[in-house]
Amino acid sequence: MGDAGPVLERLEARRQELLEELSEFLRIPSISADPERAADVARCAEWLAARLARAGFEARAEPTGGHPAVVAEWRGAPGSPTILLYGHYDVQPADPADGWTSDPFGPTVRDGCLVARGATDDKGQLFCHLAALRAHLELHGRLPVNLVVLFEGEEEAGSEHLEPFLVENRDRFACDAVVVSDSGRLDPSVPAITYGLRGLVYLEVILRGPNRDLHSGTFGGAVANPANALARLVASLQDDRGRVTVPGFYDRVRPLEPWERDAFARLPFDEAALCLDLGVDSLPGEEGFSVLERVWARPTLDVNGLVAGYTGEGAKTVIPAEARAKVSCRLVPDQDPEEIADLLEAWLRERTPPGCRVEVRRLHGARPVLVPVRGRFMDAARNALARGFGAKPVLIREGGSIPVVETFQRLLGVPVLLLGFGRPDDRAHGPDERFHIADLWTGMRTSAWLWHLLGEEKAE
Repeated sequence: MGDAGPVLERLEARRQELLEELSEFLRIPSISADPERAADVARCAEWLAARLARAGFEARAEPTGGHPAVVAEWRGAPGSPTILLYGHYDVQPADPADGWTSDPFGPTVRDGCLVARGATDDKGQLFCHLAALRAHLELHGRLPVNLVVLFEGEEEAGSEHLEPFLVENRDRFACDAVVVSDSGRLDPSVPAITYGLRGLVYLEVILRGPNRDLHSGTFGGAVANPANALARLVASLQDDRGRVTVPGFYDRVRPLEPWERDAFARLPFDEAALCLDLGVDSLPGEEGFSVLERVWARPTLDVNGLVAGYTGEGAKTVIPAEARAKVSCRLVPDQDPEEIADLLEAWLRERTPPGCRVEVRRLHGARPVLVPVRGRFMDAARNALARGFGAKPVLIREGGSIPVVETFQRLLGVPVLLLGFGRPDDRAHGPDERFHIADLWTGMRTSAWLWHLLGEEKAE
């Protein structure tokens, strides 16, 4: 099939058309965690399935027990490897009150970026592959590889139904390698392959005291205050040196290899620039580790939300009946989410003061994962990134979690290639999420090369 040149030319000639199509995709408010948006999530799945079908795939939105999964297949390359392409079309909630300066679902071009919820996580990155694959098929009538596409609809809500769906359809998803573009890179000028992801434990801690809110003058000093107690309880989880105090929390942590610490130290990371971008004067954390080591390869504990009592304008002097906290831990190999959740819950129950009752709800968990950094498919991915970006890629870890990567490794037993096109300042999950338009084109170029180079390998 020659090189990827003709595909690149076709993508270049359609820049404006592709930008408008991506904007149409971003307008669909496919918020998987919001039950009121279920119809929009389904509409987004049909939007994707229709475009894949028109491109030449056998494609449809399939039921999973939750939000639909978009599954598409093209198997017309005998002797070539079979690749599974994964992405997710659902997005995080987006409330304009959270700080958006434009409609989250009204894509806007600003400062060289496309600003919208899902722009980088994960609709923009997913779209890079959709555009490149369609260009391959339009030009050549075939792909360089056999391809199975799986676009999930509830990644941002915990992927509750994905693993059962994969198990039920294991034969359909059998492949030689998996491609995932739901990560990022460290530096705008340097492409990256992610080889490590942290896991997750997410808890809601509810502390209850009296059976109703009470007047703080009449009852203050007579009853336990759940808000005061929760503040002390949460504070007890971490010491002043950034270490989690729960016994056993670090017992299974796998240390960084010497080559990793050396490689991290040589990466183009500017701590001062990050402080400036975040509006902070320093980046404190666990002693003895660099910022990148703490973010990528050390476990953490963070309070994600605190609610108690009256928080409106003016004064209302009450002792609240209950207080709530959302707490997350990012985990590293070889920590187990269930074991860590057990340790945290035991610690919280043991320290709940008299006069209060604690409830611990386990909302979400994910296992940490490392993928092999060597192999023929990894080499092809490196080559594709180098050609797409015009620079040699580096190996990085990612502080976030993509639970399906561990699932793919465990169920399919094949290499997982994590090629991210986004940047650290793309504001994923936050207000004014964006995708640099330059990265959109670079992602498409990389994808065009990726399928070509993977097609040069032989099937197992």
